[in-house]
Amino acid sequence: MAQASGPYYDPSGAAPAPGGGRRNTTAVTGLVLFAGVMMLIDGVLGILQGVVAIARDDVYLATPHYTFEFSLTSWGWIHLLLGVVLTVVGYGVISGAAWGRVVGIALVSLNLVLNFLFLPYYPVWSLIAIALSAFVLWALCVYRD
Repeated sequence: MAQASGPYYDPSGAAPAPGGGRRNTTAVTGLVLFAGVMMLIDGVLGILQGVVAIARDDVYLATPHYTFEFSLTSWGWIHLLLGVVLTVVGYGVISGAAWGRVVGIALVSLNLVLNFLFLPYYPVWSLIAIALSAFVLWALCVYRD
């Protein structure tokens, strides 16, 4: 007896989803929910990080002669605004909106790059935020309707 194979072969015997792709598993759907919650948390932490940078410049390291040097107040406003938008989009992802995933991919990518640029000012948190953003980006890209 020959076994079927091909790009859409599912050994569990489940029928392919409309459009020829596989259906989402519970694990993938759970990962997207987790990604949305993490976007909410990352947004709130970005808001707090921004408020701290705006209110008290002495909390972060001052790095002279950095290529991407902005004032810490500027970095604070960047983190504050991105945090607010990430929180809203994270709610969209949790509610299952397709726009939330699409906009989330773009915003999380931007957040990843901005945390890389912020690395000299707050290295430990920036590395954690980069890893978190990479995971969220992966989870949002894996999900298919």
